[in-house]
Amino acid sequence: MKRTHILLIVLLAVSIGAILSTVADSSTYANFSTAFGNPGNEYHVVGKVDFNKPMDYRPEKNANLFGFYLNDLDGNKKKVLYNGTKPQDFEMSEQIVITGEAGDSVFYASKILMKCPSKYNNPEANKPL
Repeated sequence: MKRTHILLIVLLAVSIGAILSTVADSSTYANFSTAFGNPGNEYHVVGKVDFNKPMDYRPEKNANLFGFYLNDLDGNKKKVLYNGTKPQDFEMSEQIVITGEAGDSVFYASKILMKCPSKYNNPEANKPL
């Protein structure tokens, strides 16, 4: 075999490996109905925190466990347990995206991405001095 053929085969193998690793690591956006209908699969769920329900974070007992309630975009409310510390400024978030898996009646989040209010949406910030 020529050197260029070997190089093309190696390049093709690396490309296929990169594509497969990207596809295997991806997860899809869903609501709680889909996530709880397919337990064991990883999903991204977008929603708003229900601040009327209690948040459970006791760092003196377990600093890596944070519980709260989330309303997804369809209005389904579920309890979420996050295996990590409570994010800073969590109460200021407008919307969050959680990544994780559905359990029996609880969604187990492995990641939390918060969308905080923008200073550009604040009408007070646009007033002249």
